Parts: sequence; structure tokens; C-alpha cells
Amino acid sequence: MEKGWFKNYPEGSPREIDTSEYHSILDMFDKAVREHPDRPAYINMGKVLTFRKLEERSRAFAAYLQNELKLTRGERVALMMPNLLQYPIALFGVLRAGLVVVNVNPLYTPRELEHQLQDSGAKAIVVVSNFASTVEQVVFNTDVKHVILTRMGDQLSFGKRTLVNFIVKYVKKLVPKYKLPHAVTFREVLSVGKHRQFVRPDLARDALAFLQYTGGTTGIAKGAMLSHGNIITNVFQAKWIAESFIGDRRRERIAIIPLPLYHVFALSVNALLFVELGITAVLITNPRDVDGMVKELRKYPFTAITGVNTLFNALLNNENFKEVDFSSLKLSVGGGMAVQQSVAQRWHDLTGNNIIEGYGMTECSPLIAASTILTDKHDGSIGVPVPNTDIRIMRDDGDEAELGEPGELWVKGEQVMQGYWQRPEATAEVLKDGWMATGDIVVMDKNYIMRIVDRKKDMILVSGFNVYPNEIEDVVMLNPKVLEVVAIGVPHEVSGETIKIFVVKKDESLTRDELRAHCRNLLTGYKVPKEIEFRDELPKTNVGKILRRVLRDEELAKRNAQ
Repeated sequence: MEKGWFKNYPEGSPREIDTSEYHSILDMFDKAVREHPDRPAYINMGKVLTFRKLEERSRAFAAYLQNELKLTRGERVALMMPNLLQYPIALFGVLRAGLVVVNVNPLYTPRELEHQLQDSGAKAIVVVSNFASTVEQVVFNTDVKHVILTRMGDQLSFGKRTLVNFIVKYVKKLVPKYKLPHAVTFREVLSVGKHRQFVRPDLARDALAFLQYTGGTTGIAKGAMLSHGNIITNVFQAKWIAESFIGDRRRERIAIIPLPLYHVFALSVNALLFVELGITAVLITNPRDVDGMVKELRKYPFTAITGVNTLFNALLNNENFKEVDFSSLKLSVGGGMAVQQSVAQRWHDLTGNNIIEGYGMTECSPLIAASTILTDKHDGSIGVPVPNTDIRIMRDDGDEAELGEPGELWVKGEQVMQGYWQRPEATAEVLKDGWMATGDIVVMDKNYIMRIVDRKKDMILVSGFNVYPNEIEDVVMLNPKVLEVVAIGVPHEVSGETIKIFVVKKDESLTRDELRAHCRNLLTGYKVPKEIEFRDELPKTNVGKILRRVLRDEELAKRNAQ
């Protein structure tokens, strides 16, 4: 396809950027520590962790993994934590030991966690005590030999640590009982590790850094293999967007980080790009506590904030948010899901700042395109490809689409994953001669700006998280009172989409409440169907395949008519 999107780049901005400065994420980390050792790298619950302290503690963590646990290069370590100071310490500790990070959503049910640990072959897991009971239920059935246990306040000062841990466990009762007798504490790991020798591995760009799990084109969670080179490339691509907004890296700048760092968007931008740029990241542990988050926002003259549509909307609907000082805010980034035009407009009216949208997918580390350089107004487009990224828009007949003609977006660039972990057939379905078939149907207009118009795959996007109908359907079918089920995504004004299931009963006594309770036991909260419709039969092809798209089209037509 003709690369006419060049003209939409900022004046003087190169189509190709040099990403060769670092051989590995370790090189990037080392440079950040050298350049500003005493600058705060992370702040959480008022506690400051400087780049120097981050280096010391992640080195101790790495040394413990190397010497005490005897983990060898390439082995996997799972991280199961919300946004706490322990996360970046463990993250960089694992990478600096030459190991591979497996990010785990801490809200996973035992069923979801067991699959991810089994599939990745993780040898160790770092988990906050709030979710230790989930680990206890499945760890015996996995390759995990080492459990490192931390408590919510473990990286805070002594007085605050004691208070936070007491409140979390005994007042708020957020720590279910668990029994992990062979677990070692996070604090002990750092205490022992600082006296052990750390051996810095020599890592090439193709060395594996992350197994980042996604549903891919089916509901089976698969680990996207992201190398050090994939991530470094994407950090530079994101930096191309961010630098013009946030200015000189020699100045101290603060970013608010409410998105969980285990999510690929926050991982690449908030955990890694901001380290490269020397930005101080204020970690929000529980962004659902909007009042608490707004209190944090009022403490800092922040330069940047990242979020998803649901978070921006929740902030705008909070009365105290209007009292926040936005005079330093230069960069607001929305990712994970489309930002609604009404939310973008309200954000601009209140803060004076436009929300920049990034488009991407886990398999591309994740950034593919951005709308940053197109217009001052939010227009719902996904913009243009970031530097070092080629695209094709492919019709069903295998030819490339013309301008204005819809087709599946294919992507090629150094940020594209190596493949799915131990799944060559699934890899072959989406990677074709180096091109990644995204499954998103786009149109490129006469101004060379792309817009998503449909999805080739049936993924549902709930508040920035991928949900795959196959997984929902598999879980619902475990209920013996269900004969048939199909899941679709339906529009939702807050979360973008929500899940609706159509069910044919096997037993007439089945109720919606009973089915929701069944789903809650086996699925993370955002995957639980919000709407349930019982039907006598489901539409099918003449060979018996359920027509999910027919139900989706019926539902959209019904809602549009309302």
C-alpha cells in the first residue's frame, strides 16, 4: 500500500527511527540509573523509590533468583501483583537475572491461573498475600517450585508498613486464609539477595523477555513471546509520541499510573518507556477507589496520565476531580479500548489537554498506530502507523484494499512478537511471512488516516481487556442445566462493550442469578456476562454451526431502534 501516511507525521519527524541504542532492556535500565540515580523512579502510598534504590533492590532480587533459587537463563517467573513498589523491583529483578516475566492478572480465578502457570511452565511466582489463597489452590498442579510472598505495605517505612498491612488484613479483611508453608517473603529475598553476587547476563535483542498472555484469535489464553528487541523497539516508537509533549528529559516530570502494570499497554509505556525517559511514576494501587486516586492527583504537579476510557469517564464524574491542578499536564494517553468522543471532549474542556489514542495489540508489544499528530479534536480514528511499521490492508480475496475500501489490517515491524509460546499452529494462523494479521477490519481514508470498522475475530473488549467468547461459552457449558450458549459483545456507555449470552436451557429450573453465580466462580469479574437472554433455540447454519454474527447484528439493530 502506498505509504501516504508520511504526510501526517509532524514536520521533520522521521519515518524510520534508530532503535539500536540498547541491546536489551538491561542496557536501557542501566542508562536510566546512571543518568538520574537520585531522581524518584516510583512513588506509591507516599513512599519514594529512587532509581538508585530501584537498582539496588532489583539487583538483590536478581541475585536471589540466580543464587538461592538456582533459576537459569530463560526460565519463567510469574508476577501476580497490583501496582505496588514490589512490582518494578521484581520486574527488573527477573529481567536482570536473564529470566522471563509472565504477567498474571491478580484477580484471576484458580482455573485461569492454573492454565497460565501450566502453559508457561513458570518455576516461581511472586504474589501479594491478598491473592495467595488462589495460588495455594493450584500450585501443586504446576511446575512452580518457589513462591515469593509479599504484603501490600512491604516496601513502605516501618510504621506505615505495619499500619497498612494491619488494615488490609484485619480491618478491610482483604486477605483470605491461605497455607503456603514453603513460601519465602519478599523482604527476606531482598535481605538475603543483597549479600549474594549478581551476574549480569549478556542478552541479545532476540532473547525472550515476556510471555504476555492473550486470547489471540481463539478463547484459549496463549503467551505472546515478546523479546527484548520487540519491547525496546516499541519503547522507542512510544517515545516518538511522548517526547514532543513532555519535553526535556533532564527535567523531573511526574506521571500518574492507574493502569495495572501487568497489562501490556501499561507495561510498555508506564513501566518501561517512563523509566527510559527518567519520569517519576506515581503508582495507583486501586484505581477503582476514585476518591482515593483524586487525593493522590492533588498531591503532585503531574505532567502525564495514562488510562482507559472507563477511568477517564469515572474521573470526570467525580466532583473533587474538578479541583485538581492541571497546569502541568501535557500528555494524556488512552489505550486498551476506544476513547469515546464525549469523554474526550469533556476531558479537554476540563483539563485543557487532548487525549492521545494509541492502537495496538499484545502481539505487537503493543503499539501499532497513534492519532497524536492528526488533529486537535478527537475523531475516533486510530491514526497512522508509528515509525518502523509497515501495514497492509487486505481484502478477503487476498488482494490489498484501495483507499476507502475495508480490509484486515496486517502489520510488519520489529515490535511484532516472535510467536505464541509452544503453539506453532496458532502462530501460523496470524503470522504470515513476518506480517501480523490483526483481525481488525480498517478503512484508510483519502487523508491516509485509519479507522476500525469491524472485527474479523469475535473478541469482546471490556474496559481495555480482551474477552474471547469461546472461553465464556466453555465456562457456561460446564453448568449441567445448559444445553447451548453463545456469547457476544454489546455496546456499553462506560466499558465500551459488555458481555451478553444467549442460552438454551437443558433444565427449565435454571435462573439468571444461578448462571451468573456459576460464572463468577470460574471467571474474572470483567468476563462475567452482564446480560443473559434465554431462548428456545439459537440460529445455526445448515451444518449446525451457531451464527454468532446473526445474534450480534440482531442485538445492534434492536439497540439502534431504541
